[in-house]
Amino acid sequence: MIENVGWSGLVAETNRPVALVTGAATGIGRAIVESLARGGYDLAVNYSRSEDAARETARLAEATGAATVLIRADVSEEADVIAMIAAVERRFGGRLDLLVNNAGVTSDVPPNKFDTMTVGDFDRVFAVNVRGTFLVVKHATRLLKAMPQACIVNTASIVGLRPGPQPLPYSSSKAAIISMTRTLAGALGPTIRVNAVAPGWLEGDWMERTLGDNYERLMERRAKATPLKRNARVEDVGAAVLTLATQLMFTSGQTVVIDGGYSFVS
Repeated sequence: MIENVGWSGLVAETNRPVALVTGAATGIGRAIVESLARGGYDLAVNYSRSEDAARETARLAEATGAATVLIRADVSEEADVIAMIAAVERRFGGRLDLLVNNAGVTSDVPPNKFDTMTVGDFDRVFAVNVRGTFLVVKHATRLLKAMPQACIVNTASIVGLRPGPQPLPYSSSKAAIISMTRTLAGALGPTIRVNAVAPGWLEGDWMERTLGDNYERLMERRAKATPLKRNARVEDVGAAVLTLATQLMFTSGQTVVIDGGYSFVS
């Protein structure tokens, strides 16, 4: 199922580059949209369930002068993805310069209790995080290849590189995203650059849910052990995505860790 809201149906007539950000309603996705809008992009804002939050994300982008389209789609469903890419094509006259695969879900089963997890719970995480990334890249590539300097940025995680407190299917799916990023960089070059961002411990709701009552204590301890003396923020991720898209034009196949240096000194 797909629903387009937030635009008149007219093709956006601007010279701004166009980005599609999946999972853009809140958190990292919203920060990426805001960063790209300030950086001169028009935005396709994808969401799955949180329509009110996604509308607010689009409003924040539009406040910078960006044209937007708001698209409801489950990235794990191929029919939804096909319709989403068609909506982007209609809205922006076939232009797509940047794809940010940020949509993701997790489980609430801690890693040390992985043997209590249902197969359905495990499969849903991989369906959204891994199959969803594959499907969106598969169907967006046609538009990206038409651009002279297109770019894909995938949202991975530090737990895709080293153990952490995240559930088993989540960390495993992010490791798969890092591997997929490298493979796609080879498959899509030289026309399309493909990189990933791997945030460390992020301030906010995601880590608060993961760490529970220990959130404040553990986040403070992590910040003290970090060379830059704080934890990552969603705005840091947004800035990294914009930099990969607009500045690092000879960078592909890389995973940029955003954790203030913690993982390299601990």
